[in-house]
Amino acid sequence: MNAIVEDLNGKIRRGNPYVYELLSGLGRELYFPRGILTQSAEAKEQAYRFDATIGIATENGQPLYLPLIQETLSDYEPKELYPYAPAAGKPELRQAWREKMLRENPSLRDKSFSQPVVTSALTHGLSIVADMFAEAGDAVILPDKLWGNYNLIFSVRRGAGMKTFPFFSSEGLFNVRGLRETLLKQRTRKKAILLLNFPNNPTGYTPGEREAAGIVEAVREAAEAGINLVVVTDDAYFGLFYEDTLKESLFGRIAQIHPRVLAVKVDGATKEEYVWGFRVGFLTFSAGHPEVHRALENKAMGCIRGTVSSVTHPSQSFVLHALKSPAFRQEKEEKYLLLKERALEVKKILAADKFAEVWEPYPFNSGYFMCLRLKSVKAETLRRHLLQHYGVGVISLGDSDLRIAFSSVAKEDLAQLFELVYQGVKDLKQLRD
Repeated sequence: MNAIVEDLNGKIRRGNPYVYELLSGLGRELYFPRGILTQSAEAKEQAYRFDATIGIATENGQPLYLPLIQETLSDYEPKELYPYAPAAGKPELRQAWREKMLRENPSLRDKSFSQPVVTSALTHGLSIVADMFAEAGDAVILPDKLWGNYNLIFSVRRGAGMKTFPFFSSEGLFNVRGLRETLLKQRTRKKAILLLNFPNNPTGYTPGEREAAGIVEAVREAAEAGINLVVVTDDAYFGLFYEDTLKESLFGRIAQIHPRVLAVKVDGATKEEYVWGFRVGFLTFSAGHPEVHRALENKAMGCIRGTVSSVTHPSQSFVLHALKSPAFRQEKEEKYLLLKERALEVKKILAADKFAEVWEPYPFNSGYFMCLRLKSVKAETLRRHLLQHYGVGVISLGDSDLRIAFSSVAKEDLAQLFELVYQGVKDLKQLRD
């Protein structure tokens, strides 16, 4: 085994042996090589005369660039755009995101956690988690209202089995009991990966404080039963909390609750800062031991080096510029209020008695989406009918669930949207009758 790998694995075993047991076969082999990038980083700090290490071109002491490109980006220095970014991301951006996490998640303030590693948005971050911790036969536990790409990331790519439980309880709350029972069924496996996504895609639901406390207690109970757990909080829509919900990531609540629990936060600027095409995400670990955190960062960097090499530099600079701007919080608040208005308008519209005959909305209080449970027509049939006859695009999920992204429809158009969906249901019922 590579000497660097031996060193990293030794640090993890000494710091927290349960985290080592959680690593997949690939995860145990991963490392960030002391090759070109490491040597280039050393040269950047120490080569005061010439730096002939990295494969970029320079001119007049700065990266070589085409003026016709630079003129569209004149607010930025060439060094903020053209060179390769470090494998773990721009240090200033990583620190700025860490400070943002601490500011927005009070439960993190007395916890030990790694420096965020920059990823090529959240899908890439989740893929790194899968590579590091998931392999054939492992159980990935998550509610049955889920983002479809989880299956591709964890099951198709890594061979893990998806173990679902009903998302909602009979009271219309997050199903803590179902989570607890599904976790405890993994006693014989001794290992599980738990995926928590709030605000949830597709339902737009975030638990309240009582539900959150139940989730944390279920995780603790599973760990005390001898199950090693990777608990992943997919915080893609973090901050978009419109009603009386938990207002922080469960990452802070779960971090350091038990030595057998490794908390992993996957988040990013993609939805939080409304820069979907920038592809800037973050991956953060909490195992209660700084040396373990550094080793996990190194393995994540090795995964990045072996796939995309590094995340796009310009996007990182753009996000860092926004985070440092005095106008950032005010502008973000304005967009948050716009989406909140749309969510509350949807609730007002759906209160009409006639809609109760044809669908039941699942509880929603956050995020971009809401879901309808159709009572009398198939979701896919309705989706096609709406697209072909009314020019309305929605997403069908299973036989009876229809996902609607209210985030992409102006407030004044929402009533018409739901009227058209209602009309589509009536059309199909008439055709059937």
